Amino acid sequence: MSDELKLAAETRTEFGKGFARRARMAGKIPAVLYGHGTDPVHVLLPGHDTMMALKHANALLTIEFDGKSETAIAKDIQRNAVKRSIEHVDLLLVKKGEKIAVEVPVHVEGETFGSTIHVQELNTLHIQAEATHLPETIVVSVEGLEEGAKIVASQVELPKGAELLNEPDALVVHVTQPRTAPEPDEAEAAAEAPAEATAE
Repeated sequence: MSDELKLAAETRTEFGKGFARRARMAGKIPAVLYGHGTDPVHVLLPGHDTMMALKHANALLTIEFDGKSETAIAKDIQRNAVKRSIEHVDLLLVKKGEKIAVEVPVHVEGETFGSTIHVQELNTLHIQAEATHLPETIVVSVEGLEEGAKIVASQVELPKGAELLNEPDALVVHVTQPRTAPEPDEAEAAAEAPAEATAE
């Protein structure tokens, strides 16, 4: 995703769980900017705008604060285990032309042949790509594939300039027949078999 999303941030000098809790109640999200050998910069991000921006995987963010701006991507997002709200964001500074390693979600599309189904083994692929042209998703097509077909990481088409960091033979998706539940009579017989064996 190459379109930059702008977020107006505020630098912060207070820390601790109490401050972070008050900030979140005020609609702010604590974050830290780091990278390129610079000292980390602690900021507060606008809650709603940040939440919307981070719906896009590997979104390129322009963080504006203290009269300047920095380009970054979210390297780690901490969420509330229950509410799933964002509690903290680690932001990695990036620049044009720089290549970085990221995890990109895999999206499977298409219909397999006949009554078969596809089983997705990898939800993300680990790639290295230019920081300002990171893909939001990587599409894998299973259209028309028959039972037994497999797609490994090295067979997935990556965006131009991207390099695969997974093992080449890592299984991404395979095609199989759906499992069928045993007939009621078979299930009962299987359940009774151990009891009969014990009785003997």
